[in-house]
Amino acid sequence: MRRPHEHGVVLIISLVFGALLIMMSASVVSYTTIHARSSRASVAALQARVLAEAAVDKAVYELNQNSNYAGETDTALGDGVFSVSIENIDSNTKRIVAEGFVPTSADAIAHRTVRVTVSIDTAVVSFHYGVQVGEGGLELQNSSIVNGNIHASGIVTGENSNIIRGDVISSGAEGLVDGIHATSSVYAHTIQDSTIDGDAHYQVISDTVVTGTEYPDSTDQATSTLPISDELIELWKDSAEAGGTHNTPCPYVIDESVTLGPKKINCDLKIKGNSTIVTLADHVWVSGNIEVEGSSVIRASSALGVNGVALIADNESDRLNSSTAVLQNSAVFEGSGTSGSHVLVVSQNNSAENAGSNTAIVVKNTVSGDLLVFAGHGLITLENSIDLSEVTAWEVHLKNTAEVTYDSGISSTLFSSGPGGSWAVLPGTYTLTP
Repeated sequence: MRRPHEHGVVLIISLVFGALLIMMSASVVSYTTIHARSSRASVAALQARVLAEAAVDKAVYELNQNSNYAGETDTALGDGVFSVSIENIDSNTKRIVAEGFVPTSADAIAHRTVRVTVSIDTAVVSFHYGVQVGEGGLELQNSSIVNGNIHASGIVTGENSNIIRGDVISSGAEGLVDGIHATSSVYAHTIQDSTIDGDAHYQVISDTVVTGTEYPDSTDQATSTLPISDELIELWKDSAEAGGTHNTPCPYVIDESVTLGPKKINCDLKIKGNSTIVTLADHVWVSGNIEVEGSSVIRASSALGVNGVALIADNESDRLNSSTAVLQNSAVFEGSGTSGSHVLVVSQNNSAENAGSNTAIVVKNTVSGDLLVFAGHGLITLENSIDLSEVTAWEVHLKNTAEVTYDSGISSTLFSSGPGGSWAVLPGTYTLTP
């Protein structure tokens, strides 16, 4: 039989135990609620990030459908909305800022921002030498100067006080350097009648002053391909033609300031006038000959940024007698204003490669500026106090104080690769912020 005070003790214990159970239940409920809210917030934050990344993908898709796509605001997708803004960096580069918003409760929203940089496909053209020539070789006359290295798959010959401030390579078993003054080293199977301030690497040498070290029995240097392929030039031509065609009047004479390109010109092009400025907004293909004279200025558009632009002479029906360029009489060539941008003049004339007498590109009479010239199958002649950044051709002649000064900024020059180019995210540009 229980005593009365024992009943009291049991009651007190029961009440205390019951209170503990209530407190524990309340804690569990509170923890579960907090955990649920935290889980919802975490899930919503992940959803917001995925939404922002999906918005980037959509923006890239839209840009490839329409390069003028400028973004969108509060577009519904799944459990949230996204917004996209587009910043133009230059003609081939844009920054995409994509934001994702997903509600976590009636009065809270998860927000994530993804930033990427996208670029349209570009071609990187590497000009590693002040002058690079193919099998036609290089000839220097009458105090002509090259400030930079030279690579030739043919012979290098000189006369009358020429000077090369850099290395000279004449490659292969037929490699020959004859009659030049080089301030650095020379590499050729045969070296003769030259002055070399650096080292000499050769199999045969005669009548040559070498200030540095001589290396007889040296291995012949390997030949090198020219930096621009015909396939890339075709892409540039396609890009030009995609911008429309000029058919009349012909020849097309420009004697007042204009913006040109992308464009195909179905005849000869002549640019003249002492105050004429031609701004190249994109590649221009001339199905004929190019002539630039007077004090005309040929300038890459500022919108091109670091990219270069090509002015191409290519009459596909006559590359022996047509497809030439003559640049003369104080014409000035300018890049976009951003370091590394140049105007590239291309000729597809192939007379020299086929033992003909026609010159692909002539640059003379104080032409200067951010100019590159290229004739992969033809002869380029530089003369009379001209000054340019780089020359590449099957064959090159310098004479009458012509000077080439290599610009180290062109070792990796960018050009739009053509109409098939597409926008894509540049690696390493993805950033995520809460």
